[in-house]
Amino acid sequence: MEPAQLTAAVVSIVNTLRIILEYMQNRPKRRQHEDDFDEDVDTDVPESTGCGNWEIVVAVGLVDTVERQFWARQTSTDWWDRIVLQVWDDAQWLQNFRMLRPLSWNTVSYFPLPKMRADLTVEKRVAIALWKLATPDCYRSVRNQFGVGKSTVGAAVIQVASAIIGVLLLRVVTLGNVQVIVDGFAAMGFLNCGGVIDGTHIPILAPDHLPNQYVNHKGYFSMVLQALVDHKGRFTNINVGWLGKVHDTCIFRNSGPFEQLQEGTYFPDQKITIVDVDMPIVILGDPAYPWLLWLMKPYTGSLDSSKEQFNYRLSKCRMVVECAFGCLKAHWRCLLTRSDLSTTNIPIVISACCVLRNICESKGKMFMAGWEVEANRWHLILSTQTPG
Repeated sequence: MEPAQLTAAVVSIVNTLRIILEYMQNRPKRRQHEDDFDEDVDTDVPESTGCGNWEIVVAVGLVDTVERQFWARQTSTDWWDRIVLQVWDDAQWLQNFRMLRPLSWNTVSYFPLPKMRADLTVEKRVAIALWKLATPDCYRSVRNQFGVGKSTVGAAVIQVASAIIGVLLLRVVTLGNVQVIVDGFAAMGFLNCGGVIDGTHIPILAPDHLPNQYVNHKGYFSMVLQALVDHKGRFTNINVGWLGKVHDTCIFRNSGPFEQLQEGTYFPDQKITIVDVDMPIVILGDPAYPWLLWLMKPYTGSLDSSKEQFNYRLSKCRMVVECAFGCLKAHWRCLLTRSDLSTTNIPIVISACCVLRNICESKGKMFMAGWEVEANRWHLILSTQTPG
């Protein structure tokens, strides 16, 4: 290159850089557009962090300057409209939504949900919520599946879950016929038993506030679901939302049934006499719970044959609550993975899952072979992960 040409090239580069610097220094501060648009709308314009490539190209005149604009992401509802609604049979509905289609609508479609855009029917909102509860999918995946925005998915999940709790919780998660429960446990070998209590940890993402208080004894972030179940594993009382670090005994002492059980008003006044002792209707727990007149737990230490027999029968009944938690998480797989909901909304979703599990249990044939195997695989993955 001739000296004159080289000099001209250098001058051109310097002038170009000057233009870029002047542009970056004098341009107005860019608004954070994420807060100005609904999440249903996405941008295809590259975002700038300092000297972004898009702005440099425009500044030096290598492309025509055009008015900046945002494009809505192209979505499709064909899968929902043409496949799910028109093609799927009962088996496909049950496998994917964890409920049969008629049961789904009869259960929740009549709820007074808040109004949203006209093309988003109540049925579709319910289906979006059930899909999110029934799968370990993230919001983005559910959004793509149904052809809606991520914020729409989030709104549908909380609206439907809140409606389930408001309308059905006190009707479905209830003690019911105590004598039937007592007879059921008696058939399993334990007399005058009204339920089994235990807690389970629901994994969550690390919260912003007091994260250390959510780390449980297994080393991951969680919220606790404590439940009392009957002889069939049906939830009769739930206590949701405690931080993962809190001990089961503390949760139990602060739960609704504890005071009623202490006062003798939770169950009917129905006693049986065993070795000159009048025993009221009791509940069963694991060694973490205290010995109380109305709460039985296993003997520890050196055991004679009678204590071993007692522990065997108690353990046989306690398996009901362990199975109930396993089926709950296998049925509603959102409880298997670290929830991406806020700590305010996680208890709402957990409670709704308990309600739906009771409904499905009452209908029968709502739990498919292989679901528990899948759930156990997720538990294994979780156990190898570290907090956060």
